[in-house]
Amino acid sequence: MASARKKTSKSTNRSDAISVLKADHRQVEEWFSQFKKSKISSKKQQLASAICEALIAHATIEEEIFYPAFLAATEDRDLHHEAVVEHDGAKKLIAQIRDMSPDDDYFDAKVTVLSEMIKHHVKEEEQPGGMFAEANKSDMDLRDLGEQLLARKKELTSQAKAA
Repeated sequence: MASARKKTSKSTNRSDAISVLKADHRQVEEWFSQFKKSKISSKKQQLASAICEALIAHATIEEEIFYPAFLAATEDRDLHHEAVVEHDGAKKLIAQIRDMSPDDDYFDAKVTVLSEMIKHHVKEEEQPGGMFAEANKSDMDLRDLGEQLLARKKELTSQAKAA
């Protein structure tokens, strides 16, 4: 009975860690789609800013909370290390985009490349045998981690708005 309850909290609760992280993925995918369709510079700037802020918060909660718990529960260094390296590459591109405007020659190209990097990263995390599948098979408390992720994300979002 307890294991059935544990499984439910892992895979079906909207505040479990994987659901929280997947919701972030879907939001950013939507913004990238809107960016690609937009012809208005101010809208592109707004979307690029939203994407960058969301990805910074997402990477932070993964690196501070989810990845260490994943590594401790699974000892899967390969998945963990690849994810960290992908984050590092995305952060460098995000920093460049944040210093640009839609009037810059490479603005659209950099946002497009960031989109491609993130699509690859999301696929790696969400695919069968990926980090999320392995986390689901582990003894990680995904509900508790989800609550931690949401709390930290709220804190980061408040800090970003205050800055």
